Amino acid sequence: MKQVLAEIITIGDEILYGQITDTNSQWMSAELDKIGIRTVRKTAIGDSREAIVHALQAAEAIADIVLITGGLGPTKDDITKHTLADYFGAELIFDQSVLDNITRLFSARGREVTPTNQQQAYVPANCTVLQNPIGTAPGMWFERNGKVFVSMPGVPYEMKRMMLETVLPLLQSKFETPYIIHRMIKTINIPESTLSDLIESWELALPPHLKLAYLPRMGQVRLRLTGIGTDKDALLADINRETEKVVAIIGKYFYGYDDDEIETTVAALLLEQGKTIATAESCTGGYIAHQFTKHAGASRYFVGGIVAYSNEVKVSQLGVLPETLAAHGAVSEETVRQMAENVRIRYGASIGIATTGIAGPDGGTPEKPVGTVWIGYADGTQTIAKKLALAQERSLNISLTANAILDLVRKQLSS
Repeated sequence: MKQVLAEIITIGDEILYGQITDTNSQWMSAELDKIGIRTVRKTAIGDSREAIVHALQAAEAIADIVLITGGLGPTKDDITKHTLADYFGAELIFDQSVLDNITRLFSARGREVTPTNQQQAYVPANCTVLQNPIGTAPGMWFERNGKVFVSMPGVPYEMKRMMLETVLPLLQSKFETPYIIHRMIKTINIPESTLSDLIESWELALPPHLKLAYLPRMGQVRLRLTGIGTDKDALLADINRETEKVVAIIGKYFYGYDDDEIETTVAALLLEQGKTIATAESCTGGYIAHQFTKHAGASRYFVGGIVAYSNEVKVSQLGVLPETLAAHGAVSEETVRQMAENVRIRYGASIGIATTGIAGPDGGTPEKPVGTVWIGYADGTQTIAKKLALAQERSLNISLTANAILDLVRKQLSS
């Protein structure tokens, strides 16, 4: 079965200026993937006739489907519709159904349709109109030489509604597509090159219809195993079999699949064991607490936390001994041990964890350079402290510290 390929074109000067983030193409490619259509390229261009024509020509040369968003508003800077009419050799004609839809939307809001908005009822004569149930700009479907071109509004909620209710079902009815199945295998605290060496024999022995990709991210590496085929059950069985093999090789570095995150893996272990956790954070500034509480249901296992940034707060709120700070400093094994032990006791939690360090970009010394971090774990029976030597970049150090302490908790709960 031939692989069906798509290109996504997003139009708008505001995207190129960096004034808005293009979230449309990411969402669209994920939805296409679900129905077996592979996105081969994403292109962002400005509101220029020449740029639009060039992008359409390039897309038509490589893709079966071209999805376009943006430039369909009622103002003079929105030129997509006129450019598409020229590109497909058609004149703009009045479509009463589009005006009826615009009138309905305006009436519901107590507004009159303006002459400018009436212009949106003109569409290329050779397109199929895709009505917009929540906006004034209609979508347009063109076909040429067996290929499909779809133009949709750039407003994300309008585009998503049109994609889900109209475009995706039409594409599924027109194209016969294979199944595409992904499995994300997540690892932590192992460099990409080391991981590659570790699983090299397994990777080289993969069947030809399964492909592996390495996706590194902030101290983690995600392995994406992708299978393409016509038999969904057989494909899933192959992916499951190969997943079991590689997880056995990865061992302690593996923490979850697909939508799992390190904090949700830790949360699941805490809930399973009926345990709770509290945090004492200095260099991470509450980031670890946020990793827990950004997920619904965190109150079942997360008790609370203290951001003890200053030495005074470490002493008054966490009970770190002044003589400990005087003798060893805030960034030390002795301090992080007391932070972890005392936050556990203070909040009555099963586990206390702590961080203290020099996140950067300044504040380092020859003895304790930027990137020097201590993490601590205490559960009432043992206290563990580990020293990390991280990077020069502040946000990276915060993320890497969170990864390290959460992975330490995971390993202790799993042991």
